[in-house]
Amino acid sequence: MAIAYRNPYLCQMHKAGYINIIGSPNVGKSTLTNAILGQKLAITTAKAQTTRHRILGMLNTDEYQMILSDTPGIIEPAYKLQESMMEAMQSVFSDADVLIYMVEIGEKSGKNETIVKRLAKTSKPVFLVINKIDIGNQAMLDETIDAWKSQLPNAVVRSVSALEKFQIDGLIEEIVALLPEHPPYFPKDQLTDRSERFVVNEVIREKILVLYDKEIPYSVEVETESFKPSENIIRIRSIIYVERNSQKGIIIGHKGSSLKKVGTMARKELEQFFNQKIHLELFVKVHKDWRSKPNMLKRFGY
Repeated sequence: MAIAYRNPYLCQMHKAGYINIIGSPNVGKSTLTNAILGQKLAITTAKAQTTRHRILGMLNTDEYQMILSDTPGIIEPAYKLQESMMEAMQSVFSDADVLIYMVEIGEKSGKNETIVKRLAKTSKPVFLVINKIDIGNQAMLDETIDAWKSQLPNAVVRSVSALEKFQIDGLIEEIVALLPEHPPYFPKDQLTDRSERFVVNEVIREKILVLYDKEIPYSVEVETESFKPSENIIRIRSIIYVERNSQKGIIIGHKGSSLKKVGTMARKELEQFFNQKIHLELFVKVHKDWRSKPNMLKRFGY
């Protein structure tokens, strides 16, 4: 049994718990995570499968610690990388104190039937969060709610716009009310369970998702070889891996123009995140078919 933790400053019970966010690709799970945290942690793009790893983000106050778990979108795996991504989903039910199943307005059924059935049977609190209401209307919202009532009869239904941060504060209050009394799981000044190098990798990969089309972004992985902070600057050296020589040429671009654009965009965002000047060096290497090789997937943290 957990020992109740009393906040020494406010003399009241402290709450802490894991809130696991699941749903199909591109419904806005990472955007919701960022909106709740009040700052950008998870990368977001309009492309499906932007999130590859399960990422924890902590929202801390004197009274509580919300540990948000952003997860990859639920898909049927087509290759080893996607299999590894879906393996990360296996613990989302077992370690959750609160579950959020996220859909977008207009989405009614037909996806993730196994997950939905598990959500309907679980004894843990479940929120059905309908996102992107800023692009719909009341009739669409009512139809979406009606379609889900029979599938998740015990879920608390809430509608939000994660992008516009609409109705996020109310959702936070309701989630906190359901968290158990528990001491903080992580130090109160910690934002995420991931390292600085992981943050760098993800920011660079996000810029590649934004700037390149078709298969290129999905054939890319980023590995930061060097992260050297000093008083005035952080010096970073990162490698962009691709599967084909032709992809390497596309990433680099004419006389390095495309790679330079990636580096400039990533550096600016990293300077905001770390609140420090960044010197970023990018290199591109080919590792044939890395997405299908278990040793490479393990190396990249899958």
